Amino acid sequence: MRKILVVALTSLVISGCSMVPKPTHMNIEPASIDQRSSTMEYLREQPRPSSPIPVTVYAFRDQTGQYKPQANVSSFSTAVTQGGTSMMMQLLLDSGWFSPLERENLQNLLTERQIHNSARNGQELPPLREARLLLEGGIIAYDTNVTTGGIGMEYFGIGASELYREDQVSVYLRAVDVHTGQVLISVSATKKVFSMELRAGLFRYVSLNRLLEAEGGFSMNEPVQHSVQRAMEAALVELIEKGQERGFWRA
Repeated sequence: MRKILVVALTSLVISGCSMVPKPTHMNIEPASIDQRSSTMEYLREQPRPSSPIPVTVYAFRDQTGQYKPQANVSSFSTAVTQGGTSMMMQLLLDSGWFSPLERENLQNLLTERQIHNSARNGQELPPLREARLLLEGGIIAYDTNVTTGGIGMEYFGIGASELYREDQVSVYLRAVDVHTGQVLISVSATKKVFSMELRAGLFRYVSLNRLLEAEGGFSMNEPVQHSVQRAMEAALVELIEKGQERGFWRA
């Protein structure tokens, strides 16, 4: 009877492991284009200005100085993305409200213009377009283990547990009038980063010298990059709405 029970439990554990989400065929899939989020779709559905506002973003970088938390390991990988400026430029284009001008790699642009001018026999290119607004800010905080918890149970060598963790990323964004240098609007936004782990296992002696052990589980970690992007989207929407309320720009 005991052997039958052990075989049944083993079959149950194995069948349960087969239902755990896992990569299929090494997860070889073609690359896909990121779709606009619901926040950006909402923004595009709102009335927009007759002509986009020219803006510049020199830098929207990681200001946290934090590295990825790893137990007993010295990690040199940063906790958040270093491509915040590129992400912000994409969001400005997708919003339909702004016309971003290249400033992050301004020296590369100026060098290319010099090469172009030298090949035009003295016919110089027109001057670069000037911006009306300067957008400043960055990723200012990444807090780990803001919330942690879980639940588990074990009986007769059979157990299961579920653990979760919440981190938090914060961004700031401000709009500066280029003509006066006045900070017109400053907003902030936060986004939770959720991680979850589920485990189940069997550990039991079936006879004096025979040990049965089985374990399965999976974990899900929300990509930090997506969380940073969602926080930036929320900050951009808030900046636009505050600008409308204060009459800085109109749709």
